[in-house]
Amino acid sequence: MKSYLKVLETERLVLRRLGTDDAAFILQLLNEPSWLNYIGDKSVRTVEDARNYIENRPVAMYRRLGFGLYLVELKGSGEPIGICGLIKRESLEEIDLGFAFLPSFWGKGFAFEAAGAVMEYGRGAFGIPRLLAVTSQDNHVSVRLLEKLGFRFERMARLESGATEVKVFATS
Repeated sequence: MKSYLKVLETERLVLRRLGTDDAAFILQLLNEPSWLNYIGDKSVRTVEDARNYIENRPVAMYRRLGFGLYLVELKGSGEPIGICGLIKRESLEEIDLGFAFLPSFWGKGFAFEAAGAVMEYGRGAFGIPRLLAVTSQDNHVSVRLLEKLGFRFERMARLESGATEVKVFATS
């Protein structure tokens, strides 16, 4: 297993850059019913698809902007539990916070811990004063988390032409 750049460490978590060795985990995460329902189908069906997804999305963003989505691991065991990081989407004028965790790790404060660390990192390392975040209209759990992190609902938007509208939140 190749070791990838550690970006952040919290009390219980390590956030590091994703690499193609994480393909099996990404394949699992992107095919979780919760991911498919709230984020959407990325057509990742094989480990090879997952490797391509990692290379063409997070790794390409690290190269282009210096940030992206990071793998979230439990400190100590190194078990991957989700992803969290900063994303620059073509359809949004500002950078947004993204996160997704395996359902077995929901309700334990991991998303709040990881997202709070990423927000602080974005302000400190990249001078990002204000962040956006998007959720599907019915993702009430993520809305509660965003509100707890200090985000407020701002507007509805479409991330792609013809796509379903999503809720856009922003920090002040």
